[in-house]
Amino acid sequence: MNIEAVKDYLLELQESICKALEAEEESGQRFAEDNWTREAGGGGRTRVMENAETFEKAGVNFSHVFGDGLPPSATAARPELAGRSFQAMGVSLVIHPRNPMVPTSHANVRFFVAEKPSEEPVWWFGGGFDLTPYYPYEEDVVHWHETARAACNLFGEEVYPRYKKWCDEYFYLKHRQETRGVGGLFFDDLNEKGFDESFAFMKSVGDHYIKAYQPIVAKRKQESFSEEQREFQLYRRGRYVEFNLVFDRGTLFGLQTGGRTESILMSLPSLVSWKYAWEPKPGSDEEKLYQRYLKPQDWLGIEK
Repeated sequence: MNIEAVKDYLLELQESICKALEAEEESGQRFAEDNWTREAGGGGRTRVMENAETFEKAGVNFSHVFGDGLPPSATAARPELAGRSFQAMGVSLVIHPRNPMVPTSHANVRFFVAEKPSEEPVWWFGGGFDLTPYYPYEEDVVHWHETARAACNLFGEEVYPRYKKWCDEYFYLKHRQETRGVGGLFFDDLNEKGFDESFAFMKSVGDHYIKAYQPIVAKRKQESFSEEQREFQLYRRGRYVEFNLVFDRGTLFGLQTGGRTESILMSLPSLVSWKYAWEPKPGSDEEKLYQRYLKPQDWLGIEK
């Protein structure tokens, strides 16, 4: 188990993703960097770009924290880990574009290890990426899932359908009875194939995120949009906030371990709105989003 190799990769991934996103920012604006330390152990490197021409809010965060005991969010499903010391490191990012024709995207790759004297360490990898469009183009959604499948293909044909389904189920707002978006990949507790292969899979997922997202940004960032479409984007961003504050494991883990609040909540958009009992107009593009895209779909025609 090579923890330093994981950390080195994650720092390189943060750097490469930030450079790729900056290349889409024609205003020339760059990510601001904020290095921070955690009193109980560890710290991180947060990068945020706000109020730019292409990206209204983009946050790409690296963190490496450690402590004497795991929080409830990490031990609820695995009570045998209670009382172990831990290390947790990862890259987590959320990108909120200004143009409603460009989807919001999220990615996260992470590594945990829980240790106890005289016992073998318990470790696992997790992560994934998902897409949240407002005015979807089906070709973009297919490209997103084709790239997700490519990230999985070297590890077995069954991997993409399994983690695609897990993503659909995880990013589901139970109180709204709708998915957060069109999904992608989600995996957790990955260790059964050994450290090297599990690490290789996490790297494949991390490396394929920008391959999936950057072409969509480049294609759609100059699309025209109306004020009504902009208002709908702000309304739909509310769903993103609801999920992150109510269900997201990473948010709960960060807050329960005393992490840096500004970095944990960097995923929240700068502008958002809620409307009471809003319904889309029949036959509208907004209704199409609800009827087709906010339900799990077989985008590649390969699911059994």
